[in-house]
Amino acid sequence: MYDKTILIVDDEPRTREGLKKTLDKGYEGALQILTASNGAETLEIIEEQRVHVLLTDIRMPEISGLELLKILKEKDRLPVTIVISAYPEFEYAQEALSLGVINYLLKPISKKKLMEAVEEAIKVYDKNTRTGIISKVVDEKLIEAYDKNNTSSSAIRDAMHYIDKHLDRELSQKEVAEHVHLNPSYLSVLFKEQVHLTFSEYVTRRRIQHAKELLISTNMPIAEIAEKSGYKTAKYFNKIFKDLEGVTPGKYRKNSGERAF
Repeated sequence: MYDKTILIVDDEPRTREGLKKTLDKGYEGALQILTASNGAETLEIIEEQRVHVLLTDIRMPEISGLELLKILKEKDRLPVTIVISAYPEFEYAQEALSLGVINYLLKPISKKKLMEAVEEAIKVYDKNTRTGIISKVVDEKLIEAYDKNNTSSSAIRDAMHYIDKHLDRELSQKEVAEHVHLNPSYLSVLFKEQVHLTFSEYVTRRRIQHAKELLISTNMPIAEIAEKSGYKTAKYFNKIFKDLEGVTPGKYRKNSGERAF
């Protein structure tokens, strides 16, 4: 399976195929490189599959490059975009940038500039994806817990770190207490006092946060996500997830939208 998909849109076959050949060779087949000859064809492709990076010409018949970007933006389907053009008009560049285009390349495009622009676009996509995932899995109580962590004792910080590293398996308060050299009862009191969550609340919230990250960023089956989040059965995982999030894991994944990963 390809890691990323790049779509090249240009009504000139020679330009279109030349760009494709350069990227195919540069990435040695690691990326899926698709092509389209016009805006209508582009819209069809993007409706059918995810496109991570879009390279589009400005001047095309019927639907111009800028019109295409506006349509995709309205549909919330706009990939990270690089505009290619034989015309260095300032107005074109200005409008393209206002639509979120990250680069404006003038034809003829050197292989070096093309590769650099695509590499930058992929980095922007990855950064946006990480930011999107973080915003979707935010748990305000965990944020407060992390804030408290800065002033917590070293034992509690170590306990939180140990929990975070072992979310994929069963964890007992006794085990964590032994790891930080505290009596389990004392750890319980200290945890609640310093983190403002009980030990079990913290573990549950971290497990569910981890599960949310996997639901958004992967196509992993829910049963496997349950296991990787420390739950022995998908049924119990579904119950805990719904109790905390108000929806089932499947519904959460659907609501988060495909564009999150």
